[in-house]
Amino acid sequence: MNPTDQQLDAWIDAHFDEQTRFLQALLQVPTDTPPGNNTPHALRAAELMEAMGIPVDRYEVAPAEVQAAGLQSITNLVARRRYGDGGRVVAMNAHGDVVPPGEGWTHDPYGGEIENGQIYGRAAAVSKCDFTTFTFATRALEAVAKPARGGIDLVFTYDEEFGGELGPGWLLRHGHIRPDLMIAAGFSYQVITAHNGCLQLEVTVHGKMAHAAIPDSGIDALQGANTILTALYAQNALYQHITSRVEGIQHPYLNVGMISGGTNTNVIPGTVVLKLDRRMIPEEDPTQVEADLRKLIADTAAAVNRGRHDDGIQVDIKRILLARALTPLPGNQPLVAALTRHASEVFGEPIGACGTPLYTDVRLFCEAGIPGVIYGAGPRTVLESNAKRADEHLDLADLRRATKVIARSLRELLA
Repeated sequence: MNPTDQQLDAWIDAHFDEQTRFLQALLQVPTDTPPGNNTPHALRAAELMEAMGIPVDRYEVAPAEVQAAGLQSITNLVARRRYGDGGRVVAMNAHGDVVPPGEGWTHDPYGGEIENGQIYGRAAAVSKCDFTTFTFATRALEAVAKPARGGIDLVFTYDEEFGGELGPGWLLRHGHIRPDLMIAAGFSYQVITAHNGCLQLEVTVHGKMAHAAIPDSGIDALQGANTILTALYAQNALYQHITSRVEGIQHPYLNVGMISGGTNTNVIPGTVVLKLDRRMIPEEDPTQVEADLRKLIADTAAAVNRGRHDDGIQVDIKRILLARALTPLPGNQPLVAALTRHASEVFGEPIGACGTPLYTDVRLFCEAGIPGVIYGAGPRTVLESNAKRADEHLDLADLRRATKVIARSLRELLA
């Protein structure tokens, strides 16, 4: 082992209680998205970092842009660390926004409670933990290795759940960041080099309200929506036969996550809204995927209306989100090599590179020509963390080890 890496490990061990308290403080400020009032968390995170001697630039996104995206407030954070001329600038990005806790928790979702070596809270595993992983790895690097060139950008953003366009996308468009390489928050032991894309559509089925006692006087939007739902879900059987060549990614999938409509139990529903999520493997063309879904919905609605003497149901389709898949850029090899090697040493087992069926903000960096990968604190698999479920948690031993991996890798990348 490199002697400097031993010293990095020792520094992280010596400061791990402080790192844990930092994570607890971050978990105790809610960032449920929606509603997405996330500036208070950004200001708290910046305050905590500046108390460690790390100046932070705050970038408030214009309220009109934030509200147009369906959120309330966003302030993105960038802490720039520069060590000298030449060398690479490595950005590390984690997001603070999270889905609401939901039901079933046995721990306070905003408590940062620790039990049996596990820390509990919404975003404990994805990805407030990596605010601390990246910050303390940087502090260890500066205290021990004292890099003489290159730099680090700590980039903490707040709209990953809504697609990242007002987080990393906004910072990149406005020229506030332009690193050579980037690492994004992780959620498993593996180094992730590819991920699925995601298309989300809002489908509004219009009928005609009527009293349930005289149903023929109305047009039942829910019955029409039910037929469309059946057609949509039937696609999953077909998607099973479309396989990805990327390890860790299997096949496309379609999910309808929200349904709303109707006015009362004794009224024929006049409007029903479906919100669907279509995961796309890297090999798929998003334009074609969207065109195929729109055609399927339109053809199904036409079949519902066939033979009717009235106008039948009408359907409006609106795109909510298009997140393209992450495919590796050739320049990501230094990241992959450093992270897999040091992770394998620290964890004492082979840690490889693969894909994931999730989607993340990393794609925005790669679309801008910046090679990136996903690695940070996380359990062996996403499922083990309860991410997006009740009692989300993180093993503090994994947080400690991931911080060491990041610090060692930064030492190598900036050497």
